[in-house]
Amino acid sequence: MVRRVHVLLLAALLLGTGSVMSSAPASAVIGGSKSTYGPWAVRMLVDGKPACTGTAVARQWILSASHCFFEQAQPIADKRISFRVGSLDVRKGTTVHPVPGGRVGSAHADMMLIKVPPMTVPTARLATAGVHPGQAVRQYGWGATCTGDENTCQSPVLKQSDLRVVRPDDPRCDGYTTPGGSDFCMEKVSGIPAGGDSGGPVMSIAPRGTETLLGVFDGSDREKIAEAGEISQQLAWIRSITRQ
Repeated sequence: MVRRVHVLLLAALLLGTGSVMSSAPASAVIGGSKSTYGPWAVRMLVDGKPACTGTAVARQWILSASHCFFEQAQPIADKRISFRVGSLDVRKGTTVHPVPGGRVGSAHADMMLIKVPPMTVPTARLATAGVHPGQAVRQYGWGATCTGDENTCQSPVLKQSDLRVVRPDDPRCDGYTTPGGSDFCMEKVSGIPAGGDSGGPVMSIAPRGTETLLGVFDGSDREKIAEAGEISQQLAWIRSITRQ
């Protein structure tokens, strides 16, 4: 059985050690590559330190993974959280903070919607159809570029990995996905997401501006297999919140 490793581990390490972000090579996402595009990608920070990734899905809403907002099973206070938007380099861009009490978690998936002041960044198009085995997808994030102590190698620039959707009952996905569940399973093609990428976008591969948000990354084995919550299954919930 594949051992499931949630990327929340990184946030716990960062918050526990007080380590700061270090510079990282261009070959990020543990073997992936530096991104040249991703205007909807958002970097989440806790106490000013790198924690997770997210996606701008509406002018005032960011979508990420629910587990990013808990520390030792307790909610992280809004005042400790910030987001960097509008730049592929986390050292640039604009800082926005959650609207107090504006977090809404999904009851059926590892997803959290966070309300923020109006953002002037492009928002991701949401998938209306599910993924299928063999589909090529691309994951984006600012997470770890090494194994081991992942808080020492957080990328300051957005990076990406290419993956391929596999059947949820594939033996390699044991412990990650189940048929009929909220997540889909992916195998490594080039690069694998890791700590700090949690909550980040998994997109279709298409010309710039036409790609769709297929999933919210929420775990990997750091070697060959990753999982993401499926957007199409949560579409009604996302729209019900972001249209309020």
